Amino acid sequence: MRLFAALVPPTEAVEHLDAFLEVRRGAADFRWSLAEHLHVTLAFYGDVEEWRLDEVVERLRSAAARRTPVEARVAGGGAFPDPAAARVLWAGVDAEPHEELERLAAGCRTAGAVSGARVDGQRFRPHVTVARLRRADHVDDWVRLLDGYRGPAWRATSVALVASHLGQGARRRPRHEVLEHVGVGSGE
Repeated sequence: MRLFAALVPPTEAVEHLDAFLEVRRGAADFRWSLAEHLHVTLAFYGDVEEWRLDEVVERLRSAAARRTPVEARVAGGGAFPDPAAARVLWAGVDAEPHEELERLAAGCRTAGAVSGARVDGQRFRPHVTVARLRRADHVDDWVRLLDGYRGPAWRATSVALVASHLGQGARRRPRHEVLEHVGVGSGE
């Protein structure tokens, strides 16, 4: 199973970002993310053997329980690897306290690694992928546009363990299936 741990923004926040992007999507030939795919990846586990799933869930539950919920909002933007040669366009995520979101991501990564998953070791940068480019291109204008965006705030009280089924979604995109929600702190 291809797994990742994520914060899934509430419907209101997803709809707000989707509406902001909808009127602009025709201006670029990007592969725009579907609204149901908008999330903040805390840890990417890659392919995980099914027999490890229970351990991943338990360790993820334990890691999330040690953290406190954060106030989050989608705001700002950027591109990977950079705006001059972008392959991915993203909207940023502001969280208070910011360090707590970083600790939550670190705990999610550790939970996967200790469970035997091959965890992506890239530096954590909280973001929501909004589009992928077919080939590297300049996206400075898009980054400036997203820099002015501020979505509604929400309280992030749970982490979703998500299975990504490649090629099984609309237009042969991945189909995301939430396997488990684990509470952050008391989960309130």
